[in-house]
Amino acid sequence: MKGENYITHSYAVEAIMKGLAKRLAPEDVEYWGIVGLLHDLDEEQCDWQHDMGVHGPTSVEILKKEGIEDKVLFDAICAHNPKSGVKAKTTLQYAILAADPMSGFVKAVAQIYPDKKIASVKHKSVMKRFNELRFAAGANRDYMESIEFTGLSLDDLIDVALEEMGAIADILGL
Repeated sequence: MKGENYITHSYAVEAIMKGLAKRLAPEDVEYWGIVGLLHDLDEEQCDWQHDMGVHGPTSVEILKKEGIEDKVLFDAICAHNPKSGVKAKTTLQYAILAADPMSGFVKAVAQIYPDKKIASVKHKSVMKRFNELRFAAGANRDYMESIEFTGLSLDDLIDVALEEMGAIADILGL
Protein backbone atom coordinates (compact mmCIF):
# COMPACT_ATOMS: atom_id res chain seq x y z
CA MET A 1 0.00 0.00 0.00
CA LYS A 2 1.56 3.24 -1.15
CA GLY A 3 -1.12 5.93 -1.20
CA GLU A 4 -0.85 8.30 1.76
CA ASN A 5 -4.63 8.46 2.24
CA TYR A 6 -4.90 4.67 2.37
CA ILE A 7 -2.06 4.45 4.86
CA THR A 8 -3.43 7.09 7.24
CA HIS A 9 -6.92 5.58 6.93
CA SER A 10 -5.49 2.19 7.91
CA TYR A 11 -3.73 3.72 10.92
CA ALA A 12 -6.98 5.39 11.98
CA VAL A 13 -8.96 2.15 11.72
CA GLU A 14 -6.20 0.32 13.59
CA ALA A 15 -6.43 2.87 16.41
CA ILE A 16 -10.23 2.62 16.60
CA MET A 17 -10.08 -1.17 16.59
CA LYS A 18 -7.58 -1.17 19.45
CA GLY A 19 -9.86 1.19 21.38
CA LEU A 20 -12.86 -1.05 20.76
CA ALA A 21 -10.86 -4.10 21.82
CA LYS A 22 -9.98 -2.43 25.13
CA ARG A 23 -13.72 -2.51 25.86
CA LEU A 24 -14.75 -5.72 24.11
CA ALA A 25 -11.73 -8.04 24.03
CA PRO A 26 -8.98 -6.68 26.30
CA GLU A 27 -6.83 -9.77 25.77
CA ASP A 28 -6.83 -9.22 21.99
CA VAL A 29 -6.05 -5.51 21.60
CA GLU A 30 -3.06 -6.04 19.30
CA TYR A 31 -4.88 -8.62 17.17
CA TRP A 32 -7.85 -6.30 16.69
CA GLY A 33 -5.40 -3.55 15.75
CA ILE A 34 -3.90 -5.81 13.07
CA VAL A 35 -7.37 -6.41 11.64
CA GLY A 36 -7.84 -2.64 11.40
CA LEU A 37 -4.41 -2.09 9.89
CA LEU A 38 -4.83 -4.77 7.22
CA HIS A 39 -8.52 -4.39 6.37
CA ASP A 40 -7.80 -2.38 3.18
CA LEU A 41 -4.55 -4.07 2.21
CA ASP A 42 -5.87 -4.68 -1.30
CA GLU A 43 -7.12 -1.13 -2.01
CA GLU A 44 -4.47 -0.57 -4.67
CA GLN A 45 -4.30 -4.20 -5.81
CA CYS A 46 -7.82 -4.93 -7.03
CA ASP A 47 -10.47 -3.34 -9.21
CA TRP A 48 -12.94 -2.74 -6.39
CA GLN A 49 -14.40 0.31 -8.15
CA HIS A 50 -15.94 -2.02 -10.76
CA ASP A 51 -16.49 -5.08 -8.57
CA MET A 52 -16.79 -4.52 -4.81
CA GLY A 53 -16.91 -8.30 -4.36
CA VAL A 54 -13.13 -8.52 -4.87
CA HIS A 55 -12.34 -6.09 -2.02
CA GLY A 56 -11.43 -8.23 0.97
CA PRO A 57 -10.87 -11.56 -0.79
CA THR A 58 -7.91 -9.99 -2.63
CA SER A 59 -6.39 -9.03 0.75
CA VAL A 60 -6.83 -12.63 1.88
CA GLU A 61 -4.94 -13.85 -1.20
CA ILE A 62 -2.12 -11.35 -0.57
CA LEU A 63 -1.79 -12.55 3.03
CA LYS A 64 -1.88 -16.23 2.00
CA LYS A 65 0.96 -15.57 -0.48
CA GLU A 66 2.92 -14.20 2.47
CA GLY A 67 2.38 -17.47 4.35
CA ILE A 68 -0.36 -16.26 6.67
CA GLU A 69 -3.19 -18.67 7.45
CA ASP A 70 -5.68 -17.13 9.87
CA LYS A 71 -9.37 -17.70 9.14
CA VAL A 72 -10.49 -15.29 11.89
CA LEU A 73 -8.37 -12.52 10.37
CA PHE A 74 -9.49 -13.38 6.83
CA ASP A 75 -13.18 -13.43 7.74
CA ALA A 76 -12.91 -10.13 9.62
CA ILE A 77 -11.16 -8.45 6.68
CA CYS A 78 -13.86 -9.70 4.30
CA ALA A 79 -16.71 -8.82 6.70
CA HIS A 80 -15.78 -5.13 6.60
CA ASN A 81 -17.15 -5.24 3.03
CA PRO A 82 -20.40 -7.26 2.98
CA LYS A 83 -20.26 -7.28 -0.83
CA SER A 84 -17.32 -9.69 -0.47
CA GLY A 85 -19.83 -12.37 0.47
CA VAL A 86 -18.94 -12.46 4.17
CA LYS A 87 -21.63 -11.06 6.45
CA ALA A 88 -20.56 -9.87 9.90
CA LYS A 89 -21.49 -12.38 12.61
CA THR A 90 -18.88 -11.99 15.36
CA THR A 91 -18.02 -9.11 17.66
CA LEU A 92 -14.72 -8.61 15.82
CA GLN A 93 -16.47 -8.55 12.45
CA TYR A 94 -19.08 -6.03 13.56
CA ALA A 95 -16.35 -3.88 15.09
CA ILE A 96 -14.37 -3.62 11.84
CA LEU A 97 -17.58 -3.07 9.86
CA ALA A 98 -18.37 -0.06 12.10
CA ALA A 99 -14.83 1.26 12.63
CA ASP A 100 -14.00 1.53 8.93
CA PRO A 101 -16.57 4.19 7.96
CA MET A 102 -16.36 5.91 11.36
CA SER A 103 -12.68 6.72 10.79
CA GLY A 104 -13.46 8.58 7.57
CA PHE A 105 -16.53 10.19 9.06
CA VAL A 106 -14.62 11.65 12.02
CA LYS A 107 -11.93 12.89 9.62
CA ALA A 108 -14.62 14.57 7.50
CA VAL A 109 -16.00 16.32 10.58
CA ALA A 110 -12.51 17.52 11.53
CA GLN A 111 -11.99 18.88 8.01
CA ILE A 112 -14.84 21.38 8.38
CA TYR A 113 -13.22 23.04 11.41
CA PRO A 114 -10.98 26.05 10.71
CA ASP A 115 -7.93 24.31 12.22
CA LYS A 116 -8.85 20.90 10.71
CA LYS A 117 -7.78 19.25 13.97
CA ILE A 118 -9.47 16.30 15.59
CA ALA A 119 -8.82 17.91 18.98
CA SER A 120 -11.42 20.53 18.06
CA VAL A 121 -14.10 17.95 17.28
CA LYS A 122 -16.68 17.26 19.98
CA HIS A 123 -18.93 14.24 20.29
CA LYS A 124 -22.00 16.43 19.82
CA SER A 125 -20.65 17.70 16.48
CA VAL A 126 -20.08 14.17 15.19
CA MET A 127 -23.61 13.15 16.16
CA LYS A 128 -25.09 16.29 14.59
CA ARG A 129 -23.31 15.56 11.31
CA PHE A 130 -24.26 11.88 11.53
CA ASN A 131 -27.90 12.92 11.42
CA GLU A 132 -27.29 15.16 8.39
CA LEU A 133 -27.52 12.54 5.67
CA ARG A 134 -25.99 14.78 3.01
CA PHE A 135 -22.83 15.24 5.08
CA ALA A 136 -20.21 12.63 4.14
CA ALA A 137 -22.95 10.82 2.24
CA GLY A 138 -20.56 8.01 1.28
CA ALA A 139 -19.98 7.02 4.90
CA ASN A 140 -22.31 4.11 5.52
CA ARG A 141 -24.30 4.99 8.62
CA ASP A 142 -25.87 1.53 8.83
CA TYR A 143 -22.40 0.02 9.08
CA MET A 144 -21.45 2.49 11.82
CA GLU A 145 -24.63 1.66 13.72
CA SER A 146 -23.84 -2.05 13.45
CA ILE A 147 -21.53 -1.48 16.43
CA GLU A 148 -24.67 -2.12 18.49
CA PHE A 149 -24.34 -5.84 17.65
CA THR A 150 -21.22 -5.81 19.87
CA GLY A 151 -23.09 -4.44 22.87
CA LEU A 152 -21.63 -0.96 22.44
CA SER A 153 -23.62 2.04 21.26
CA LEU A 154 -23.00 4.49 18.44
CA ASP A 155 -22.12 7.02 21.17
CA ASP A 156 -19.46 4.62 22.44
CA LEU A 157 -18.04 4.22 18.93
CA ILE A 158 -17.85 7.98 18.47
CA ASP A 159 -16.08 8.38 21.83
CA VAL A 160 -13.58 5.64 20.99
CA ALA A 161 -12.92 7.11 17.54
CA LEU A 162 -12.34 10.61 18.88
CA GLU A 163 -10.08 9.38 21.68
CA GLU A 164 -8.02 6.92 19.68
CA MET A 165 -7.69 9.01 16.52
CA GLY A 166 -6.87 11.98 18.72
CA ALA A 167 -4.04 10.01 20.30
CA ILE A 168 -2.39 9.60 16.87
CA ALA A 169 -3.53 12.93 15.38
CA ASP A 170 0.03 13.82 14.35
CA ILE A 171 0.31 10.61 12.29
CA LEU A 172 -3.11 11.23 10.76
CA GLY A 173 -2.34 14.87 9.96
CA LEU A 174 -5.31 15.91 12.07
